[in-house]
Amino acid sequence: MNLYPLLFMPVYRDYVWGGDRIRERFGRPAAPSPCAESWEISAHPDGMGVVENGSCAGKTLAEICAESGAEILGTHCPDGRFPILVKLIDAKTRLSVQVHPDEGAASRYGGEAKTEMWYILDAPQDAFVCAGLRPGVGPRIFGDAIKDRKVASTLRTLPVSPGKAVFIPGGLVHAICEGCLILEVQQSSNTTYRVYDWDRVDAGGNPRMLHVKQAMEVIDWHAPELGLFSSIPMKAAAASNKRDRVLRCDFFTMERFTLTEPEPFKPDGSSFRALFAPDGDVAINWADGQETLPAGRSCLIPAAMPPYSLGSVDGVATVLSVEV
Repeated sequence: MNLYPLLFMPVYRDYVWGGDRIRERFGRPAAPSPCAESWEISAHPDGMGVVENGSCAGKTLAEICAESGAEILGTHCPDGRFPILVKLIDAKTRLSVQVHPDEGAASRYGGEAKTEMWYILDAPQDAFVCAGLRPGVGPRIFGDAIKDRKVASTLRTLPVSPGKAVFIPGGLVHAICEGCLILEVQQSSNTTYRVYDWDRVDAGGNPRMLHVKQAMEVIDWHAPELGLFSSIPMKAAAASNKRDRVLRCDFFTMERFTLTEPEPFKPDGSSFRALFAPDGDVAINWADGQETLPAGRSCLIPAAMPPYSLGSVDGVATVLSVEV
């Protein structure tokens, strides 16, 4: 396969809590209104990514992985499946209180395991998220709170601001609250169990479906208290660039590069690199070609890509990079 940076047609979701920042901030006229989510890089059947550039245009990510295997995925993905899903989330209003199964719960009760992280792209000054249960809240107290519609009183809240990251392992009760624009990286999964939806109803006056029984089965009642992740400075290859590790877990690692000159990369074949450019257009250059990653877009660098560089098209650019 001719290896080059792959751009994908976004898969949009118009859930009731969405806003208009994905369309307006990132220049996406095709996005619906409201636009709650944009699945940026996905091989999940519920929102399959289709390549829009180069010789692979029109092929799905799943097809490319099946055809080219380790050349795309890397040796860290021996099962031949694309293991993560990268999405944008625009929460004009708050999302439901929900939980996803971890690996153990998924094997016991079914569904797809989902650990995720949130990188805060934009948020008002008083923004917060819910991440976990307050100390002392167990199945009985939480079950009573669901029945009495007092779930909010059981949740831990974390203030958030742009540039911060939140880690949400499977089994942790959580909710993204109003005003947050987020880049989410997660295991490739679409299993969500809603516990409480803030008494919200649709246009017909009907509440959204809840999954209380399943949620109570998969909640990790002993989950540790988690805080915000602060970036760890790392050494960039180019002297004037900045490189920070944002978050590392068993399933993926995110780094942030602030580019003022070309940053060279020499892939070792172990992992693909998923990129998102929150600020500034990014030039991707390699021996046989060049591709521009516009601000507000994502792309996938194959694991066996020849040496390449990332640089700013016009002064300074920021890139979020995810590997497995």
